[in-house]
Amino acid sequence: MRRVYIMKISEILKTKQVTISFECFPPKTQAKYASVEAATEKVAALHPDFLSVTYGAGGGTSEYTLNIAANIRNKYGVDVLPHLTCVSSTKEKVHEMIRKYKEGGFENIMALRGDIPEGGSPVHDYRYASELIYDIREHGGDFCIGGACYPEGHVECAHKDEDIRHLKEKVDAGCDFLTTQMFFDNSIYYNFLYRIREAGITVPVLAGIMPITNPKQVGNAVKLSGTIMPARFISMVDRFGDNPEAMKQAGVIYACEQILDLISNDCTHIHVYTMNKPDVAKMILDSLSYILGRETAGV
Repeated sequence: MRRVYIMKISEILKTKQVTISFECFPPKTQAKYASVEAATEKVAALHPDFLSVTYGAGGGTSEYTLNIAANIRNKYGVDVLPHLTCVSSTKEKVHEMIRKYKEGGFENIMALRGDIPEGGSPVHDYRYASELIYDIREHGGDFCIGGACYPEGHVECAHKDEDIRHLKEKVDAGCDFLTTQMFFDNSIYYNFLYRIREAGITVPVLAGIMPITNPKQVGNAVKLSGTIMPARFISMVDRFGDNPEAMKQAGVIYACEQILDLISNDCTHIHVYTMNKPDVAKMILDSLSYILGRETAGV
């Protein structure tokens, strides 16, 4: 077991000029736990600046999230950002998870409302992520708290100005940094940064990048976030979508071009939604090794 040096994400963002982090997700069932754990270990072995681990709505994967995060941290010495969602969850359950994260020695929590299940939430203890952030700050002590933001506006908000007002509420409640939903046109991100800075939101904003490596991900991305797909991106999927290996390579190249442009424009904190694909994570690190200030990644 490696010696673990635990850092707050806010400290990492302050001390490192360029950062790249990855996101993994836990299994939904015990039967898939071993294969998912192996995949997350391979991603962790690439030593990103930190690794986030998602959390099922209502706490359905809470123990898996906790265990995967602890394994990554303890085995590879990688700083972790376990998620916590509040939709369909009681205050008692949320407070229990805050306590477990605290007792487990975690320094960071990604606080999210989560997706409302079809038919509505059976529990209404929380309506907004800002309420969860306030609760973590109130009951969790000195956690570094991350929050989500939506460069193209949240799908449930009729106006972008309304969405930014809600985002300001998150930050005022105690959010230390933000991570964007995926986007495929960097100009949308740059415009979003301008608007939120004008609104007085000054915390770091990590750019969320998802390498699209198969055509099915396109529909899911649009459904989840309503994101705009640029014409050149659509052309890429149309051209290579029937060739799995070519599509994977094209998707990684597109993501790398986004990251290169972001860093060139001083947007230097990148969060990659790797979908538990260590090969994709490694391809990105290898392609951008000198730009990211690291040697070629090896597993």
